Amino acid sequence: MLASLRKAGSFARAASAGQRRFLSIHEYQSVNLLNAYGVPTPKSIAAKSPEEAFEAFKAFGPTGAVIKAQVLAGGRGKGKFDNGLQGGVHKVESAEQARDYATQMLGAKLITKQTGAGGRVCNAVMLAERRDPGHEYYVALLNDRASQNVVIVASRQGGMNIEEVAAKDPDAIITTPIPYYAGFSKESALEIANKLGFSTPAATNEAADIFLNLYKIYKDKDATQIEINPLAETTDGHVLAMDAKFGFDDNAEFRQQDIFALRDITQEEPSEVEAQKANLNFIKLDGSVGCLVNGAGLAMATMDVLSLHGGQPANFLDVGGGATPETVKKAFEILLADPKVKSIFINIFGGIMRCDYIAEGVIKATKELSLDIPLVVRLKGTKEAEAKAMIRESGLKIIPFDSLDEAAERAVQLAAQ
Repeated sequence: MLASLRKAGSFARAASAGQRRFLSIHEYQSVNLLNAYGVPTPKSIAAKSPEEAFEAFKAFGPTGAVIKAQVLAGGRGKGKFDNGLQGGVHKVESAEQARDYATQMLGAKLITKQTGAGGRVCNAVMLAERRDPGHEYYVALLNDRASQNVVIVASRQGGMNIEEVAAKDPDAIITTPIPYYAGFSKESALEIANKLGFSTPAATNEAADIFLNLYKIYKDKDATQIEINPLAETTDGHVLAMDAKFGFDDNAEFRQQDIFALRDITQEEPSEVEAQKANLNFIKLDGSVGCLVNGAGLAMATMDVLSLHGGQPANFLDVGGGATPETVKKAFEILLADPKVKSIFINIFGGIMRCDYIAEGVIKATKELSLDIPLVVRLKGTKEAEAKAMIRESGLKIIPFDSLDEAAERAVQLAAQ
């Protein structure tokens, strides 16, 4: 990711509709985590009903509040709800106005650049006090493969798209590696804060303390990214985290159960949630050729070959090396639930995986699910002969191939018919 930033590519981890590789949490949950570690934020209250929003507003003073739709996607302020409401962030001046906005937001889908056309359902809103920023900064912590360390990335140009900042003015990005064993010192934090140019020594010290506490969260909670945009120095001289995005390592779920209990599956693609329950690596795409492959590398190659022949994969699906006939059947169910799928291409290399297991699952699924779309199968490797014999003897309309190129071409043709 850091390399992408250096090339002015994607930096902020998009809350895409792809499979949950790293857990993301809602803004109001992020605020609670920040506050627990001593990171100051504007006062905020989450609400899950219009009545709760009405009552929550009463906790704010005469300056009013901001109501923010809670969906796992960026660009909420410029988004649009499927009921016509424009924008997922609004100023509110009264409890009645807070209730009215909450009524329109809750249960509706917010569509932003990151959600795709389908949008994401809003099940909660957050009311936050209005604090006037004198200047907005950007700060993020993430893993850097090149240095094999955590790095802190900061910029004076916060509150905007960091990719655009990196593209237009690379020197505006300050990158500081944090040595694994030495850790992050107050001196290093102050050095970064001084480079950013806060207006007073007190604000500089507050910013340094925030950087230190963010690093503590990063380590304690097995984070993969923390992004604060903007980090604001307010007109009254304080430094606050005005917005936050977190990512957490799925491999650490066993020791971060409090964090993973915050997962909101309503923000995820239902088919991907279902696949995850069956230990299938699945990502929904927009094409018409359903793919069932073992091994991530082979799955990527399969999608490339389909594209080479003018087709588009409907999904990435890696059944892994431990698939059973039952998991193969489940994979078929997920593929067939997508109305866009017009043909299915099975491409299996039997190394750890046994081809006859795949064949058994394919035959079982074809019979039990009343498969009525074309099925192209390519099996190579362990128990290949037995698997091909099983398919021949099944009497089912399964189209076998030995060549990957020919099989992919045929799957594309069948999907187009």
